[in-house]
This record gives sequence, C-alpha cells and structure tokens, in this order.
Amino acid sequence: MFHGSMTALVTPMTADGSLDEDAYMRLIDWQIAEGSQGLIPVGTTGESPTLTHDEHKRVVEQAVAVAAKRVPVIAGAGSNSTAEAISLARHAQQVGADAVLVVTPYYNKPTQEGLYRHFMAVADAADIPLFIYNIPGRSVVDISVETMARLALHPNIVGVKDATANLARPLHTTRDCGAGFIQLSGEDHTALAYLAAGGHGCISVTANIAPRLCADMHKAWAAGDLRGAMAIQSRLLPLHDAMFCESNPGPVKFAASLLGFGTNIVRLPLAAVGEATGARIRAAMVQTGLLK
Repeated sequence: MFHGSMTALVTPMTADGSLDEDAYMRLIDWQIAEGSQGLIPVGTTGESPTLTHDEHKRVVEQAVAVAAKRVPVIAGAGSNSTAEAISLARHAQQVGADAVLVVTPYYNKPTQEGLYRHFMAVADAADIPLFIYNIPGRSVVDISVETMARLALHPNIVGVKDATANLARPLHTTRDCGAGFIQLSGEDHTALAYLAAGGHGCISVTANIAPRLCADMHKAWAAGDLRGAMAIQSRLLPLHDAMFCESNPGPVKFAASLLGFGTNIVRLPLAAVGEATGARIRAAMVQTGLLK
C-alpha cells in the first residue's frame, strides 16, 4: 500500500490565513488524477505547527473523505508532547486514515530511550500503522538505526520517513529492521538514489506541484527503466532546488498558488517568499514545463 510517489500536502489558505477547503479538495483530486500514490496531510509541509487542533483534525478528515480509499492517507500525528501525539493518532484512526506519520519530538531533545518510549506509547495507544518521521535538521534529534530496530518489532510500527539525506541509512535500516520495514525518503533531491539503496518510495514536497512527473519517475524505476527515471529526476532538479531555497513550505505554497491552489499565505513565524525567490520559483516552473 505504501510505495511510490506520495505527496506531503500543503494546507491551502485564503488571503486572511484561514483554511481554503475548496482549494484543498481540488488539490487532492488533482493529485490522485495525476498519479500520486499516497497523500500526507498536516506534516511539516502542511504547517502542522501553526494549525489549531480543530484545524488539524479537519484537514485530516477532509483528506480521508476526498481520497475515498483511492490512495492511502498517512495523517500527520506528530508532537513534542507524547500525549498530544497519541490524541492525534487516535483521531486519525477514528476517521479512517490508513496510517499516521509521527515526527521525532522537537525541542525537548530526548535521548534514544526517550524516543523509544515515545513511539512505543503512540503505537500502543492507537491501532493504526505508524511511520516514524526522522528529520534531524528540524527536530535536532536523530533516531538511531539501533533504536529503529527495537521499534520495528512493534506490529503497528511499519516504516520510516527518512529525511536525513544519508544514503547509507536505508542500507543499515534494511539490515537491522528487515526488508519488510517500509522506507520512504523525505528528501526530494535524493529520492531516486534512495530507491536504489533499498527505499520503497518518497514523501515529496515537489509532488505538490509536479505530481505527474514525480509519479512517472517512480513508475519508471519500478519498471526497470533507470535511464527514464534519471531523465525525469534531472528535469525535476531545478524545481527541487527552488522548493528548498527558503524554509518549506514557503516556496511550495507560492508555487501552488501559481497553479490555482490557494494563496501565497503561510502562517507566522514563517513568512511568504520574497520577490527574488518568487521569480526563481516561477522560472523553475517554466523550465520544468509546469508554466508557460
């Protein structure tokens, strides 16, 4: 169920910063029509830190309803409070999400034992497949392969979103966690190399605006067409560069707004991209063939 090109969805907003539910539903339908093989609402790209709990739950509920089992929905359920992560995971289970994505607790800076107990507590409390989200660049802590292997023994902990960009990591994870442990890249630039190192797919930011190209790259890889997959990755490179030239999701929300999905608004403390960045993003979209 969990493989290929999966989109870390933006949360579209109106000019006053409120949720743009119409744009969000259109985005989900477009993603599925363009070939995305999974949807991830309210992760980092979905601005989960600045949504209220009610908004967070609403965004998950809409994703599940609109997807309607056409593709799996992995709902963001992360927090630096274990009790809050449990609450969000239970809600995702109740409304019919297919899995949850739980980020390593940020700011608290837990030890490996603290990380182990955190994820075990969430997995014990909600009977839903759980993906560990390892992104040390944002959360400061890096969950070790040894700790991952301990967690992989839990029947509800099925995989990892690996945003380390460390291409040795999937090799060690396969060795210690087993080939059945699902490994999804969380870093667009190295997605194809991650597949070659044993990964199963990518949770992508760029797929918000180029879902067909991202999906086609994964399909080419799965079909054994390495040359075709590499050609698509090369075509996507300027877009990947542009999507991360400022803090995510500022650039991708600007790009999505150019395609008619919401506005350029992000919630503070993030700020909308500047004029020069906007020009760079637009140029990358033209170069990639997304805009004329």
